[in-house]
Amino acid sequence: MTRLTPLQTEFIESVLRLKPLSAAFDCDGTLWSGDAGEGFFSWELELEQRLVPAEIAHWARSRYADYKAGQVAEEVMCGEMVTMHRGLREEIVQQACDTYFAQAVGANIFPEMRELVERLRLSGCDVWAVSSSNQWIIGSAMRFFGIPHDRILAAEVAIENGIISDRLIRVPSGPGKPEAIRSVLKSALDCAFGNAIWDREMLAMSGHAFAVNPNPDLKEIAIANGWTVYQPEASGAGAR
Repeated sequence: MTRLTPLQTEFIESVLRLKPLSAAFDCDGTLWSGDAGEGFFSWELELEQRLVPAEIAHWARSRYADYKAGQVAEEVMCGEMVTMHRGLREEIVQQACDTYFAQAVGANIFPEMRELVERLRLSGCDVWAVSSSNQWIIGSAMRFFGIPHDRILAAEVAIENGIISDRLIRVPSGPGKPEAIRSVLKSALDCAFGNAIWDREMLAMSGHAFAVNPNPDLKEIAIANGWTVYQPEASGAGAR
């Protein structure tokens, strides 16, 4: 187990002192550094790991270039990064995600965030993972945090007899995050944690908002709104 610094411990204790009954965590950039969803997308299109047919891979690369150029909306791209697996057996994609996360992302988990999630769950807090990344990579990740499948709100499609369909269930990005949370919580959200502009609405709906490892645009919004800003020690220093 990683030994936490006094600053990391104080951050955890500052959250626990609030005694939240519910908490929602963004995943990429908040619980670990980097974007597991985008990373898996690139990894699976490589020749050695390719899961989808060559024509789908070609389309996906072109579509992603359009997205980076601002020609495809965030929530559309996030949805298509899931629906592109239509026709594949879910267990195959899940196994690939398990392999990728363990090899490429697991070491980048922020130790204080992992400890915080565990402490919150032990306290009886209802902890949710909310992400616009695909349902399988977030499922792989949450095994490291002890968050069960029924507490994951990710970009998700319907599964029919073990086969992935292209029927989207949700894409929790931007306003879609509060929408997903409200669909499962009967009471107000006590705490929320996020790092990007796409988490703004989720943070705003919570009783206590935490901008963790925030991008510059979210940091500016957080400071203006009096939200807690915390920089994990692995990628910076300090909390304010």
